[in-house]
Amino acid sequence: MMKTPHIPLDAPYSANQRAWLSGFFAGMHTQMVQNTSTVNQTDVRVINILYGSQTGNAEAVANDAATIAKTHGLKPIVKSMDEVEIDALNAMEYLLIITSTYGEGEMPDNAQMLWDAVASDAAPKLANIKYSVLALGDTSYDLFCQAGKDWDMRLSELGATRIYDRTDCDVDFEEPAQHWLTTVIPQIAGGASTSAVIDISAPVNEKPQYNRKNPFPGKLLVNRIVTDPKSSKETRHYEISIAGSGLSYEAGDALCVIPTNCPDLVADILKSIGCRGDEEEPVNGELMLLAEALRTRFEIKLPSKEFVEEIAKRSGDQELNGILAGGDKEELAAYLWGRDMLDLLLQFPQVEFSAAELIRLLKPLQHRAYSISSSGKVHPETVHLTVASVRYESYGRQHKGVCSTFLADRVDSNTDVHCFFTPNKVFRVPEDNNLPMVMVGPGTGLAPFRAFLQERQFRKASGKNWLFFGDRNAATDFMYREELEAMQDSGLLTRLDLAFSRDQEAKIYVQDKMRENGLELFTWLENGGYFFVCGDAYRMAKDVDKALHDIIAEHGKLTGQQAVNYVNQLKKDKRYVRDVY
Repeated sequence: MMKTPHIPLDAPYSANQRAWLSGFFAGMHTQMVQNTSTVNQTDVRVINILYGSQTGNAEAVANDAATIAKTHGLKPIVKSMDEVEIDALNAMEYLLIITSTYGEGEMPDNAQMLWDAVASDAAPKLANIKYSVLALGDTSYDLFCQAGKDWDMRLSELGATRIYDRTDCDVDFEEPAQHWLTTVIPQIAGGASTSAVIDISAPVNEKPQYNRKNPFPGKLLVNRIVTDPKSSKETRHYEISIAGSGLSYEAGDALCVIPTNCPDLVADILKSIGCRGDEEEPVNGELMLLAEALRTRFEIKLPSKEFVEEIAKRSGDQELNGILAGGDKEELAAYLWGRDMLDLLLQFPQVEFSAAELIRLLKPLQHRAYSISSSGKVHPETVHLTVASVRYESYGRQHKGVCSTFLADRVDSNTDVHCFFTPNKVFRVPEDNNLPMVMVGPGTGLAPFRAFLQERQFRKASGKNWLFFGDRNAATDFMYREELEAMQDSGLLTRLDLAFSRDQEAKIYVQDKMRENGLELFTWLENGGYFFVCGDAYRMAKDVDKALHDIIAEHGKLTGQQAVNYVNQLKKDKRYVRDVY
């Protein structure tokens, strides 16, 4: 499953990526006082660190902040936002908020309940709090770091005192995050007793060999289509070797792949701006050939906001300028739908860019994150992915997804697949092997649940497993059919409910199958079952969430609000977890 274009925005922040803190921690650790027996604990200043995260990576940053806090004689308390009630907030004196933004400016799942309470008109005044916010985001989204901005504004509105300005981090977050951590934490510690020194008993982590800045050069071992040739879609199964890397992963994690751009697209863009490609341009302090820079360093498919604005300005196009002036994001999205950067260059051939001007308008080429479709216990030296190849015709030319067709078309035995892992500590198979597990994963949302089932089989788990899967047509889109049916036959897969939307006149979706089996689904939840969802966030996941609430209300004989409370408790218990994009 590909986590773009609607990727949870903290997904790029791998646990491996946090290595930048390790050297800092090591230096700080050497400065610590070794003898803490005389510390007066009443002098220790408490610092509360709350995180909001869709995938678990903001949690890791919060824990790193706690480590730094300890080196400054503070007592950190780290909690997920769904572990905190609003009444507890005002008892906090020093508060750090570390949050990602999910989708188009939304709160992460684990932050939503607390945010709803804080945003309510009934929210209490929080005049006792002194706070600062670290926001993780991606400038390619219109509502960049919106969750962090909302928290910052609302806390101020409720009377809290901002002790350090909010820091908004783009995908390359290391430097601004480090500056925030190493400024705000000493500032909080400044008024604490100098005698209050807390030792760090845990060893400092060693810097991993491979991470986002130093990805592992994997080899592609398997590339096969898992949809029928007559299918309207092309979905492929990949197996990438990580042998010799020293890396490991868990079912539920994501693999981030760093692609290169299609050489044909590079050539067409060069032609459109009248360049040969052998021009040398400075990129991050080094001279590079323009063609190579466009192929390996920059996003050249999705047009940046700056590029669109410059096209509008230089072309004088009335329609595009009117849309931008009106500020209607939906109208702009509709205008850009199906268009890429080359389409805009071809649409306005009178607009000219020098090589340097074009580069200044481009974003760095980013990795793509895919849910892993294998268990690391079953396949410790390979990683399996299930990826839909993006191919479509628009504006008179063929378009291709950057990474999906990089894997499908251009990777061979001589091509390295540069990759690294993004752990997801929340999206995990239940630790208790006896508990039931319900999985809803249509399309490539099936990917992590293939991994979950392998994991359960490896553990010899006795807990029941129920999968809701669907796609367009059973004859052409039933991915991994033989595997799933074999899991059914063996008893590993207790129930398999299928929803192929176009096999009948009235479309049937996974949420419809849930409703048909609502009583049994509710019984599984009552017996301690976990409920997982993977796939499209903007339609499927919302429809599934609505169906879940309705099922709980109906079969639990609950009011609407009681059903909401029931679901919120599932979320708090990490028994309702989503990996949606």
